[in-house]
Amino acid sequence: MAFQTVTPVKLGQAAMLIAPAVLYTVPNATRTFLKDIDIGNATGAPLSVYVYLVASGGSAGPSNVLIPGISVPGNSILQWTGTQVLNTGDTIQVQASGLGCTINASGGEAA
Repeated sequence: MAFQTVTPVKLGQAAMLIAPAVLYTVPNATRTFLKDIDIGNATGAPLSVYVYLVASGGSAGPSNVLIPGISVPGNSILQWTGTQVLNTGDTIQVQASGLGCTINASGGEAA
C-alpha cells in the first residue's frame, strides 16, 4: 500500500477519564503519524497521565504505553513530541489518575 499524501490533522481533544478511553482510531486504508501531545492539568493537585498506542483489536496496558503514568503538576502542562506510526484500526487511548486533565494530539494521516 503506497501512501502519496499526508494531511495534517488534529487527532483528538478530550477530557481525560480515570479509565482508559479511545481518543482516536486510525481510519480504514490510512496510516497515521502521531507528532505532538499536550496534556493540561487544570486542577491544583498533581495527576498521573497515561497514553497508550494500541494495535487494532488490542487493549491498553504495559506493553503499549507511550506515556507511563507521568505526574503532571497542578496547573501545568506536559508536552510530548516525537514520531509514532499507527496502522489502520490502531487506537490512541488515554487515562488520568483523576479528573481535570485535557489532552490535545496532532499529527498527519496518509492515505
